[in-house]
Amino acid sequence: MQVPQVLLSSLLAGLATVIGGVIVLFMGSPNDRVLAFWLGMASGVMLAVVALDLLPAALEQGTRLSTIIGFALGVLLLAAIGNSMARRRRGKIRGNGRRDSFIHMGILVALGIALHDLPEGLAIGAGFAATEELGTMLALAIGLHNIPEGIGLSLPLLYGGWKPAQVLALCLIVALVTPLGTLLSLALLQISPQAIAISLAFAAGAMVFVVADELIPTSHDSSRLFTSLGITLGFAIILTVL
Repeated sequence: MQVPQVLLSSLLAGLATVIGGVIVLFMGSPNDRVLAFWLGMASGVMLAVVALDLLPAALEQGTRLSTIIGFALGVLLLAAIGNSMARRRRGKIRGNGRRDSFIHMGILVALGIALHDLPEGLAIGAGFAATEELGTMLALAIGLHNIPEGIGLSLPLLYGGWKPAQVLALCLIVALVTPLGTLLSLALLQISPQAIAISLAFAAGAMVFVVADELIPTSHDSSRLFTSLGITLGFAIILTVL
Protein backbone atom coordinates (compact mmCIF):
# COMPACT_ATOMS: atom_id res chain seq x y z
CA MET A 1 0.00 0.00 0.00
CA GLN A 2 1.59 3.26 -1.18
CA VAL A 3 0.54 6.09 1.11
CA PRO A 4 0.84 8.89 -1.54
CA GLN A 5 -1.47 6.95 -3.88
CA VAL A 6 -3.97 6.36 -1.10
CA LEU A 7 -4.02 10.03 -0.12
CA LEU A 8 -4.29 11.14 -3.76
CA SER A 9 -7.28 8.85 -4.35
CA SER A 10 -8.92 10.15 -1.18
CA LEU A 11 -8.24 13.77 -2.13
CA LEU A 12 -9.75 13.28 -5.60
CA ALA A 13 -12.84 11.67 -4.05
CA GLY A 14 -13.19 14.64 -1.70
CA LEU A 15 -12.68 17.18 -4.48
CA ALA A 16 -15.73 15.77 -6.25
CA THR A 17 -17.66 18.01 -3.83
CA VAL A 18 -16.07 21.00 -5.56
CA ILE A 19 -17.16 19.60 -8.93
CA GLY A 20 -20.74 19.72 -7.67
CA GLY A 21 -20.29 23.37 -6.77
CA VAL A 22 -18.80 24.15 -10.18
CA ILE A 23 -21.74 22.45 -11.91
CA VAL A 24 -24.17 24.69 -10.05
CA LEU A 25 -22.16 27.86 -10.75
CA PHE A 26 -21.79 27.28 -14.48
CA MET A 27 -24.81 25.18 -15.40
CA GLY A 28 -27.39 26.09 -12.79
CA SER A 29 -29.52 23.62 -10.92
CA PRO A 30 -29.84 20.27 -12.78
CA ASN A 31 -33.34 19.25 -13.81
CA ASP A 32 -35.16 16.63 -11.75
CA ARG A 33 -34.46 13.71 -14.08
CA VAL A 34 -30.73 14.40 -14.32
CA LEU A 35 -30.44 14.78 -10.55
CA ALA A 36 -32.45 11.59 -9.92
CA PHE A 37 -30.33 9.63 -12.38
CA TRP A 38 -27.06 10.89 -10.87
CA LEU A 39 -28.16 10.18 -7.31
CA GLY A 40 -29.43 6.77 -8.37
CA MET A 41 -26.14 5.92 -10.07
CA ALA A 42 -24.20 6.94 -6.95
CA SER A 43 -26.54 4.73 -4.91
CA GLY A 44 -26.03 1.76 -7.22
CA VAL A 45 -22.25 2.13 -7.10
CA MET A 46 -22.20 2.39 -3.32
CA LEU A 47 -24.54 -0.58 -2.79
CA ALA A 48 -22.52 -2.74 -5.18
CA VAL A 49 -19.26 -1.85 -3.40
CA VAL A 50 -20.84 -2.70 -0.03
CA ALA A 51 -22.30 -6.02 -1.18
CA LEU A 52 -19.49 -7.24 -3.41
CA ASP A 53 -16.37 -5.79 -1.77
CA LEU A 54 -16.71 -4.21 1.66
CA LEU A 55 -18.66 -6.88 3.55
CA PRO A 56 -16.85 -9.88 1.97
CA ALA A 57 -13.50 -8.23 2.75
CA ALA A 58 -14.58 -7.50 6.33
CA LEU A 59 -15.61 -11.14 6.83
CA GLU A 60 -12.33 -12.32 5.33
CA GLN A 61 -10.23 -10.02 7.52
CA GLY A 62 -12.17 -10.60 10.74
CA THR A 63 -15.13 -12.51 12.15
CA ARG A 64 -18.89 -12.32 11.73
CA LEU A 65 -19.16 -10.65 15.13
CA SER A 66 -16.61 -7.94 14.29
CA THR A 67 -18.37 -7.35 10.96
CA ILE A 68 -21.76 -6.99 12.66
CA ILE A 69 -20.33 -4.63 15.28
CA GLY A 70 -18.59 -2.47 12.68
CA PHE A 71 -21.66 -2.36 10.43
CA ALA A 72 -23.93 -1.40 13.32
CA LEU A 73 -21.55 1.34 14.46
CA GLY A 74 -21.48 2.80 10.95
CA VAL A 75 -25.28 2.90 10.70
CA LEU A 76 -25.79 4.28 14.21
CA LEU A 77 -23.14 7.02 13.92
CA LEU A 78 -24.50 8.30 10.63
CA ALA A 79 -28.07 8.09 11.95
CA ALA A 80 -27.10 10.17 15.00
CA ILE A 81 -25.38 12.76 12.81
CA GLY A 82 -28.34 12.91 10.42
CA ASN A 83 -30.90 13.34 13.18
CA SER A 84 -28.88 16.06 14.88
CA MET A 85 -28.40 18.01 11.65
CA ALA A 86 -32.09 17.70 10.73
CA ARG A 87 -33.21 19.10 14.09
CA ARG A 88 -30.80 22.02 13.90
CA ARG A 89 -31.80 22.88 10.35
CA ARG A 90 -35.51 22.92 11.19
CA GLY A 91 -34.88 25.24 14.13
CA LYS A 92 -32.78 27.65 12.08
CA ILE A 93 -35.30 27.87 9.25
CA ARG A 94 -38.19 28.69 11.58
CA GLY A 95 -36.40 31.63 13.17
CA ASN A 96 -35.07 33.55 10.14
CA GLY A 97 -36.11 35.17 6.89
CA ARG A 98 -35.98 33.33 3.58
CA ARG A 99 -32.50 34.51 2.57
CA ASP A 100 -30.99 33.81 5.98
CA SER A 101 -32.68 30.42 6.07
CA PHE A 102 -30.97 29.44 2.80
CA ILE A 103 -27.59 30.45 4.22
CA HIS A 104 -28.15 28.54 7.43
CA MET A 105 -29.38 25.57 5.44
CA GLY A 106 -26.28 25.58 3.24
CA ILE A 107 -23.90 25.86 6.21
CA LEU A 108 -25.65 23.03 8.03
CA VAL A 109 -25.59 20.90 4.90
CA ALA A 110 -21.85 21.62 4.61
CA LEU A 111 -21.31 20.57 8.22
CA GLY A 112 -23.31 17.41 7.71
CA ILE A 113 -21.32 16.54 4.58
CA ALA A 114 -18.06 17.14 6.42
CA LEU A 115 -19.15 14.83 9.21
CA HIS A 116 -20.05 12.20 6.60
CA ASP A 117 -16.76 12.69 4.77
CA LEU A 118 -14.66 11.79 7.81
CA PRO A 119 -15.87 8.17 8.02
CA GLU A 120 -15.78 8.00 4.22
CA GLY A 121 -12.09 8.92 4.38
CA LEU A 122 -11.64 6.23 7.01
CA ALA A 123 -13.31 3.79 4.63
CA ILE A 124 -10.90 4.61 1.79
CA GLY A 125 -7.91 4.04 4.05
CA ALA A 126 -9.30 0.74 5.29
CA GLY A 127 -10.12 -0.31 1.74
CA PHE A 128 -6.58 0.27 0.50
CA ALA A 129 -5.26 -1.56 3.57
CA ALA A 130 -7.25 -4.61 2.42
CA THR A 131 -6.57 -4.46 -1.33
CA GLU A 132 -5.70 -1.75 -3.81
CA GLU A 133 -8.71 -2.64 -5.94
CA LEU A 134 -11.13 -2.23 -3.02
CA GLY A 135 -9.62 1.12 -2.06
CA THR A 136 -9.94 2.36 -5.64
CA MET A 137 -13.57 1.23 -5.86
CA LEU A 138 -14.39 2.97 -2.60
CA ALA A 139 -12.77 6.20 -3.77
CA LEU A 140 -14.78 6.03 -7.01
CA ALA A 141 -18.06 5.36 -5.20
CA ILE A 142 -17.48 8.13 -2.68
CA GLY A 143 -16.46 10.55 -5.42
CA LEU A 144 -19.68 9.90 -7.35
CA HIS A 145 -21.62 10.41 -4.14
CA ASN A 146 -19.82 13.70 -3.37
CA ILE A 147 -20.80 15.41 -6.64
CA PRO A 148 -24.54 15.66 -5.83
CA GLU A 149 -23.57 16.57 -2.26
CA GLY A 150 -21.62 19.53 -3.65
CA ILE A 151 -24.71 20.52 -5.63
CA GLY A 152 -26.87 20.30 -2.50
CA LEU A 153 -24.36 22.39 -0.56
CA SER A 154 -23.99 25.11 -3.18
CA LEU A 155 -27.59 25.75 -4.20
CA PRO A 156 -28.93 27.15 -0.88
CA LEU A 157 -25.84 29.31 -0.35
CA LEU A 158 -26.19 30.87 -3.81
CA TYR A 159 -29.89 31.46 -3.20
CA GLY A 160 -28.90 33.06 0.09
CA GLY A 161 -26.61 35.56 -1.63
CA TRP A 162 -23.14 34.07 -1.21
CA LYS A 163 -20.58 34.91 -3.89
CA PRO A 164 -19.34 32.07 -6.13
CA ALA A 165 -15.81 32.31 -4.68
CA GLN A 166 -17.21 31.89 -1.16
CA VAL A 167 -19.24 28.85 -2.19
CA LEU A 168 -16.27 27.16 -3.87
CA ALA A 169 -14.05 27.94 -0.88
CA LEU A 170 -16.49 26.19 1.46
CA CYS A 171 -16.74 23.24 -0.94
CA LEU A 172 -12.94 22.97 -0.88
CA ILE A 173 -12.79 23.06 2.91
CA VAL A 174 -15.39 20.29 3.10
CA ALA A 175 -13.52 18.29 0.44
CA LEU A 176 -10.34 18.24 2.53
CA VAL A 177 -12.11 16.34 5.33
CA THR A 178 -12.00 13.14 3.24
CA PRO A 179 -8.18 12.87 3.02
CA LEU A 180 -8.04 13.92 6.68
CA GLY A 181 -10.16 10.88 7.51
CA THR A 182 -7.88 8.71 5.39
CA LEU A 183 -4.81 9.97 7.24
CA LEU A 184 -6.51 9.11 10.53
CA SER A 185 -7.40 5.67 9.19
CA LEU A 186 -3.82 4.94 8.12
CA ALA A 187 -2.54 5.95 11.55
CA LEU A 188 -5.07 3.74 13.34
CA LEU A 189 -4.34 0.78 11.08
CA GLN A 190 -0.64 1.08 11.85
CA ILE A 191 -1.44 0.80 15.53
CA SER A 192 -3.89 -2.09 15.17
CA PRO A 193 -4.05 -4.04 11.88
CA GLN A 194 -7.03 -5.98 13.30
CA ALA A 195 -9.00 -2.75 13.01
CA ILE A 196 -9.18 -3.28 9.24
CA ALA A 197 -12.16 -5.65 9.49
CA ILE A 198 -14.16 -3.37 11.77
CA SER A 199 -13.27 -0.33 9.64
CA LEU A 200 -14.47 -2.04 6.47
CA ALA A 201 -17.74 -3.07 8.11
CA PHE A 202 -18.11 0.41 9.60
CA ALA A 203 -17.72 1.92 6.13
CA ALA A 204 -20.33 -0.51 4.78
CA GLY A 205 -22.85 0.50 7.45
CA ALA A 206 -22.20 4.20 6.91
CA MET A 207 -22.61 3.90 3.13
CA VAL A 208 -25.81 1.85 3.39
CA PHE A 209 -27.29 4.47 5.72
CA VAL A 210 -26.38 7.33 3.36
CA VAL A 211 -27.98 5.50 0.44
CA ALA A 212 -31.14 4.50 2.34
CA ASP A 213 -31.67 7.73 4.27
CA GLU A 214 -30.46 10.40 1.84
CA LEU A 215 -29.72 9.40 -1.74
CA ILE A 216 -32.67 7.20 -2.70
CA PRO A 217 -35.39 9.23 -0.89
CA THR A 218 -34.08 12.46 -2.43
CA SER A 219 -33.82 10.98 -5.91
CA HIS A 220 -37.30 9.42 -5.64
CA ASP A 221 -38.70 12.90 -5.02
CA SER A 222 -37.37 13.88 -8.45
CA SER A 223 -38.04 10.75 -10.52
CA ARG A 224 -38.53 7.14 -9.49
CA LEU A 225 -37.90 5.87 -13.04
CA PHE A 226 -34.59 7.70 -13.49
CA THR A 227 -33.57 6.70 -9.96
CA SER A 228 -34.07 3.04 -10.88
CA LEU A 229 -32.16 3.48 -14.13
CA GLY A 230 -29.29 5.14 -12.28
CA ILE A 231 -29.14 2.42 -9.61
CA THR A 232 -29.06 -0.27 -12.29
CA LEU A 233 -26.27 1.45 -14.23
CA GLY A 234 -24.24 2.13 -11.09
CA PHE A 235 -24.45 -1.51 -9.98
CA ALA A 236 -23.61 -2.68 -13.51
CA ILE A 237 -20.52 -0.43 -13.61
CA ILE A 238 -19.08 -2.06 -10.50
CA LEU A 239 -19.93 -5.56 -11.77
CA THR A 240 -18.16 -4.74 -15.03
CA VAL A 241 -14.94 -3.40 -13.51
CA LEU A 242 -14.57 -6.06 -10.78
